[in-house]
Amino acid sequence: MTNQHPLLQQLKEQVSTVLVGKDRVVELMTISLISGGHVLLEDVPGTGKTMLAKTLATLMDATFNRVQFTPDVLPSDVTGIQFFNPKEQAFELRPGPVMTNILLADEINRATPRTQSSLLEVMEETQVTIDGETLPIPEPFIVIATQNPIESQQGTFALPEAQMDRFLMQIQVGYPTKTEEKTMLQLYKGKKPLDSISPVVSKDHILELKEEAGKVSLHDPVEDYLLAIVSGTRESEDVEVGVSPRGTLAFMRAVQARALLFNRSYVTPEDVKALAPYVLGHRLVLTLESAMTKTKEDVMKRILAKVEAPVEQGYVK
Repeated sequence: MTNQHPLLQQLKEQVSTVLVGKDRVVELMTISLISGGHVLLEDVPGTGKTMLAKTLATLMDATFNRVQFTPDVLPSDVTGIQFFNPKEQAFELRPGPVMTNILLADEINRATPRTQSSLLEVMEETQVTIDGETLPIPEPFIVIATQNPIESQQGTFALPEAQMDRFLMQIQVGYPTKTEEKTMLQLYKGKKPLDSISPVVSKDHILELKEEAGKVSLHDPVEDYLLAIVSGTRESEDVEVGVSPRGTLAFMRAVQARALLFNRSYVTPEDVKALAPYVLGHRLVLTLESAMTKTKEDVMKRILAKVEAPVEQGYVK
């Protein structure tokens, strides 16, 4: 697809000056941003997860905070706290780093379950409650979390299903190719590419695009196709817990955003099929037997192969 929205083209061009070969990831993260969803970047250390999040934040004229998660980080370190000011002899509210537009939750699986759960409210309701006082989070708001593969790390805590369900997408960053890695070496010789980029999109523009995405048409055949895939996750013999209604709504918003970024006023089956692995895969809970021999990616591929996509004349105006 070459007919892309100018914003997506700009973001890809700018990110390519810092990280090479990440067009697919940038596309998925832009979709998440426009559809108001959060992103979980997962891969081994050193593949550019944190740099990617920082680059995207730099390209937005928006506020950015980062929390480096470790086992000793407390929930109040994330959400904020009421503290006693001895000079004023009164309690004062000190909001935490969640009061921002872009929150980088770095190595989120190193935090304890209690601290991980401090993000549940803010990710779902765009608000935070501190000692009984509820504060709205400024919009747009997106959590970009990173984690290393759990099975190869000590001192980590697996994200529970409730937490995973609040992420719109889980994205594997991946290693660069040999050619891409050579280009990366050239980029970083004697300079810091991140210092040379500047914002290309404002907060207001993101909110405008989010409103536009909500107007993208989802015709009945494509809507039925989307719902059939979701039903397939619930009916699969490999799956113990399928996609939730929250996941269905997130899936709809994501495919609308993708259509908008490819300059279409309607969703196609290709939008649905392209995003299903990223939006639905991490929400599945496999049966014990299937988890021993299959991955969630394998199961999603089987489900997509079983569900027939509608023909073209069924969804184009």
